Amino acid sequence: MNEGSANAQEKEGRLAFWMLAPGVVVVAALVIFPVIWNFWLSLTPVTLADLRGRSLFELGLTLGNFQKVLGDPDFTAVLLTTLAYTLGGSLLSVLLGLAAALLVWDKFPGRALVRGLLISPYIAPVVAVAFTWSFLLDPQLGLVNRLALDRGLMQSPIPFFSGRWIEIAGLRLPLALLSVIFFEGWRYFPFAFLFILARLQAIPEEFYHAAAVDGAGPIRRFLHITVPQLAAVIATLFLFRFIWTINKFDDIFLLTRGQAGTEVMTIRIYDYAFGAFDIGAGSAAAVILFGILTVFLALYLRLILHGRD
Repeated sequence: MNEGSANAQEKEGRLAFWMLAPGVVVVAALVIFPVIWNFWLSLTPVTLADLRGRSLFELGLTLGNFQKVLGDPDFTAVLLTTLAYTLGGSLLSVLLGLAAALLVWDKFPGRALVRGLLISPYIAPVVAVAFTWSFLLDPQLGLVNRLALDRGLMQSPIPFFSGRWIEIAGLRLPLALLSVIFFEGWRYFPFAFLFILARLQAIPEEFYHAAAVDGAGPIRRFLHITVPQLAAVIATLFLFRFIWTINKFDDIFLLTRGQAGTEVMTIRIYDYAFGAFDIGAGSAAAVILFGILTVFLALYLRLILHGRD
C-alpha cells in the first residue's frame, strides 16, 4: 500500500467520524443520558421539589425507591393489568391486521379506497379518536348504548370505560380493561395490516396453483401455505406491538385515567412522579418497566438472528 492510498483511507476515516458524530451526539443526549439519569434518580430519595436549586448528589444512594414500588400492595395487580392489556392489545391488533389484509388481498372494485380507509385509525390523532370512543360509548349520551336500549338489546346502559366488572353468561369480565384493549387493537391494527399485506403480495401464486391442482381447498391452502409464509412477520409484529403497547400511556390516560381496573405501569409511574411528587419512586417504577422491556427486546433480537441463520 503506497503513501497516497494510506492518506486517502485516513481522510475517509476522519470524514466518516465527523459524519457520524452528530448522530452519536443526538443519541447520547436524547437516549443514553436520560436512561442513565433515570437510573440515578431511581437510587435517590428525590422529590419534585428537590429538582430545583439542590444538588442531587447530596441525597445519597438508596434502594428505598424499589422497596416502595415493589412493596406496594397494588404492585402485583398493576403488573398483571399491564401484561393483560399489553398481551390483549398486541394480539388483537395483529389478528385484526391479518383479517384486514386477507379482506383486501384479492382485487375488487374500490380496493384502493378500502385500503386507504383501513389505515385511518392509525393516522388519526389519538386525542380525537379517544374522545370519539368515549362519546360513542358514554352510558348516558353514547350512541351505542342508546341504540342498544331502543332495540331492547339490553336493559340498562353499560359504562364501558367506567365499569370495573360485567357479567356475561355467568362470567365476570373486566369491562373497562376489555374496552381499552379493544380500543388498542382497533387503533393499531393498520400497522400490522400494512406489513402482513405486503408479505401476502410477495407469496408466489404458483404455490396456490399447485395446491389447487392437488385438490387443496381454501382452508388447507390458508393453513399450509399462507400461515407458514406469514409466521415470521406475525411473530415480529407481535413483539413490536408488545414493546410499544407496554409503553403506552396516552390511550389509557385519555380513556379512563387508569380508573376501573385499568391502571398500568405507565399510569403508576405518572402517579408517583406527578401525583405524589415522588420522582425517585417514579424512576424506580420506570426502571422495572425497562427491565421487563429488555427481556422482550432480547426475545426480538433472538428471533431476528435466528431468522438470518
